[in-house]
Amino acid sequence: MSENKVLAIVNGNEITEQDVNILLQRLGQRGQQFQSPEGKKHLLQELINQELMYAEAIETEMDKDEEFIDELESAKKEILKNYAIKKLFEDVDIDDTEVKKYYEENKAQFKKPESIKASHILLKTEEKANEIKEKLDNGESFEELAREYSTCPSKEQGGDLGFFTKGQMVPEFENVAFNMEEGNISDPVKTQFGYHVIKLTDKQPAQEANFEEVKDQLKQQLLAMKQSQVYMNKGNELKEKFEVEIKG
Repeated sequence: MSENKVLAIVNGNEITEQDVNILLQRLGQRGQQFQSPEGKKHLLQELINQELMYAEAIETEMDKDEEFIDELESAKKEILKNYAIKKLFEDVDIDDTEVKKYYEENKAQFKKPESIKASHILLKTEEKANEIKEKLDNGESFEELAREYSTCPSKEQGGDLGFFTKGQMVPEFENVAFNMEEGNISDPVKTQFGYHVIKLTDKQPAQEANFEEVKDQLKQQLLAMKQSQVYMNKGNELKEKFEVEIKG
């Protein structure tokens, strides 16, 4: 359906499919409930109501009310401020050479900390944890025992917790896990959640994030920094041109 399709005409003013879609976008997440044809009809009715209110406001000369004129001037001032800042930033850009240079000079900022991948079986009592450890020592499957006995939701994945770094788990758990060798299974470890039998499945040492991984995020960060500097410089320049008096 063409966005230019006219859906209604109110007092000579057209309401198009595009107008409905713009309103839908402005609603953000709330707009999801209006995605259906019925929902869009509701939005169309809302736009019709707004046009009717506008028509009456013009007819009754509300636009000449002193209060309205004050509000309009205030809104114009705010819009003009934002427009001026937008124009100031139009020529502010960061090219890939600058991004690469910053990355090379600050590689220490982009280090990935050591991470490990572990699975666990969480049990309520030490006695049960020792029993499960004995079964594992006798060659039974860690994943199957996790699915059968673990009280953690990770049981559905055979106890797999995925990769994590230091600080993401309780200290008692990670102190053991980060000192294990890949493939090893721990004795029961007590935490506030119960008793864990831990299996270390992978270990990734600390390493630098490569340039392509951080390029886009870094570019946005550097652009924001440059815009901030341009904004501050412009403010200082204008203080020499216009009078500023700070009170209190």
